[in-house]
Amino acid sequence: MAGIGVAGANALVSCKNESSSTALGTEVAATTKDYGKQTFNMSGYAAPALETVRIGFVGLGMRGPGAVGRIRLIEGVEIKALCDLIPEKVEKAKKLLKDTTHTPDMYSGSEEAWKEMCDRDDIDLIYIATPWALHTPMAVYAMEAGKHVAVEVPAAKTIDECWQLVETSEKTKKHCMMLENCCYDFFELLTLNMARQGFFGEIIHGEGAYIHDLVGLNFNKKDGYENMWRLKENASRNGSLYPTHGLGPICQIMDINRGDNMDYLTSLSSNDFSMHQKAVELAKDDPFFQEYTDDTFRGNMNTTLVKTKKGKSIMIQHDVSSPRPYSRIHLVSGSKGIARKWPEPSRVATGHSWFSEEEMKALEEQYTPKIVKKVGEMAKKVGGHGGMDFIMDWRLIDCLRNGLPLDQDVYDAALWSAIAPLSEQSVANRAQSIDIPDFTRGSWKKNAPVDISLEKGATTGVNMSVLG
Repeated sequence: MAGIGVAGANALVSCKNESSSTALGTEVAATTKDYGKQTFNMSGYAAPALETVRIGFVGLGMRGPGAVGRIRLIEGVEIKALCDLIPEKVEKAKKLLKDTTHTPDMYSGSEEAWKEMCDRDDIDLIYIATPWALHTPMAVYAMEAGKHVAVEVPAAKTIDECWQLVETSEKTKKHCMMLENCCYDFFELLTLNMARQGFFGEIIHGEGAYIHDLVGLNFNKKDGYENMWRLKENASRNGSLYPTHGLGPICQIMDINRGDNMDYLTSLSSNDFSMHQKAVELAKDDPFFQEYTDDTFRGNMNTTLVKTKKGKSIMIQHDVSSPRPYSRIHLVSGSKGIARKWPEPSRVATGHSWFSEEEMKALEEQYTPKIVKKVGEMAKKVGGHGGMDFIMDWRLIDCLRNGLPLDQDVYDAALWSAIAPLSEQSVANRAQSIDIPDFTRGSWKKNAPVDISLEKGATTGVNMSVLG
C-alpha cells in the first residue's frame, strides 16, 4: 500500500466516527437507501477471455511491489504500466522486472497520474494497492475506463462507496475483485473443500479475526505507512476497521451472497489502553507525534457478531494494538464437525477430542483441493504470506484468460468491506444492531457457490526460472 495521492486520500475520506445524531443518521440512511433492482448480475459472470492479460499497477509502497514480483512469473501476462506518486517507488518496482520480457511505462509525480494510466486502451486490468481511501475512487474510475479491477482490502470505506462499486461493476460489466488473499491460504482452502464435501454437515457458526500487533509499524515515521495514513485511520474511527481477512474465508464456506446472506450485526469495542499512551510517550521526545495526543483512538479489541438470513452466526474480531500472537482464528463449526486454525497447529474434530497428527495427515490427503495440488508447492517457493498471495494472483489471471467467473465478485467486495462502517455505527450506539444491506438485491437466493473444482481453466503456466 503505497503513498500515492495522500492529500487526495484525506480529501476523499467520507466515513467519520462521530457520535452526533446528524453524522450517524446520514450513514444509517445510506445503509437503508433504496437502490432499486439489480441491473446486471455480476455473480457468476464470465467476461470475454483474454489470451494475454495486460496489467497496470497503481500503488508501489508496501503491497504493490510484492504483487509485481509475483505476477511477473505468471505466463499470459504483460505488465504494461507502473504507477505511484513517488518516482523512486516506481523505479524500484521496475527493477523487479529485470531479465523478464516486461517493459512497463512509468507514471509518477502527480496525484492524477493513475488516471492517465487507466485511460490507456492497451490495459485490461488495473491492480490497486494504495491507501484505503483511494480504493473506491480508483476502482470506479478504472471500471468506467473499461478495465477490470483487482483492489486491495478493504475495497471501500463507506456504505455509499460499496454501492458505487456494485453499480459501476454492473453497469460496465467489468470485474471488481477485492484481493482477499486469506481465501487462498492452505487451511482455509482445505476447510472450504471439506465444507463442499459435507464433512462439517450443516455449517452453524464461523469465526474470523485480524489480531496482529501493528503498533510499532503504525507509529513508524521512516518505514511505516506513507504520511502515517493507517495511524490516522486508527485515530479517527472506532470499529472493526479491517474485517475481511478473517471474514472472507468464512463467507465462502457459508455461501454468503450465494445461497445465504447477512441480515444484521452488532458490534462492541473495548476502550483504547495502548495507542493514545504510545502517542503521548513518543510526543515527549518527538514533536511530530504531538498532533496525535488529542486523538481518541480506536478501542483495542472490537468484536462484531453477524446473523445470517438462514439463522447462522459469525463472529469477527479486530485488534491491532495489543501484544498478542498473530491470529485470524478461522473457526468453522457444523452439525457434524469443527475446524480451527489458530492457535496453531490447525486442528479438526468430530467430537470431544481433536484429531491426531496421523488423522490430520489423512484428512489433508483426502480433502486438499485441486488448486493447491496444482500450484501450492510453487506458491510456497514464490512466497507472499506463505504462498496464498501467489495462489490468489494465479487464480485471478487464469480466470481472466479462460473467461471464467472470479472467485470473489463485486458483491463480496462490497459486503465484506461494509462490515467496517456498519460496525462503527453499532459501536457508536452502544452495540445497537444494524441491518446489513443486500448488495446482490435478492440474487443471493439463486447465485451459485464459488467453484473450486478447477475442472475449467487451469491452463496458465508459471515461469519459475525467473526466481533463479
